[in-house]
Amino acid sequence: MPITATPTPGPKLLSPKDHTLVMIDFQSQMAFATHSIDAVTLRNNAALVASAAAGFGVSTILTTVAEKSFSGPMFDEIKAAFPGQAMLDRTSMNTWEDAAVIQKINEIGKTRIVLSGLWTGVCIVGPALSAIDQGFEVYVIADACGDVSTEAHERAMQRMVQAGAQPMTSLQYLLELQRDWARTDSYDMTTGIARKLGGAYGLGVTYAKTMFNAHEG
Repeated sequence: MPITATPTPGPKLLSPKDHTLVMIDFQSQMAFATHSIDAVTLRNNAALVASAAAGFGVSTILTTVAEKSFSGPMFDEIKAAFPGQAMLDRTSMNTWEDAAVIQKINEIGKTRIVLSGLWTGVCIVGPALSAIDQGFEVYVIADACGDVSTEAHERAMQRMVQAGAQPMTSLQYLLELQRDWARTDSYDMTTGIARKLGGAYGLGVTYAKTMFNAHEG
């Protein structure tokens, strides 16, 4: 049977209203021992994800572990994207075992979960495998996660992918939420985030706009 193509997006693509983003343990103490990604890149990517989610109105949960007693505050870049939003502080390493977080997941009611945070092999694997087991569809933003070594991060990503999680990157997350440059209501926001936090791609956007007044629409 021949297949007829249609100009419609595949159902596996994310959109702003179909998922809950959970940003986990982006805290000083956790970052000190993170060696799979350098701290500057990690903070930049976390800020990119947070800015994208806030800009597109994605349902977002911010959670910390032992904030006051051990791990310290969440990165300023994330808090700045969600001013006034409460952090759900936990004792459990596995976010999915925290009753307050799960209550919020159920209140939001989305069946897709997007995860990012520290460390990949503990605080991301735990909720990823738990959510998948309960029937949720899970995405992991790999370059907005980190672990004590490259080995630890990569094995954790492999473990989650083998269980059914879908890996992606921070810039991919931003551009997947935009997905069409003809969406003019979010065009300036998306390119603004890219120019500030999108690395070489952002520099290219700035160059094209400044030199030729070009745009991607």
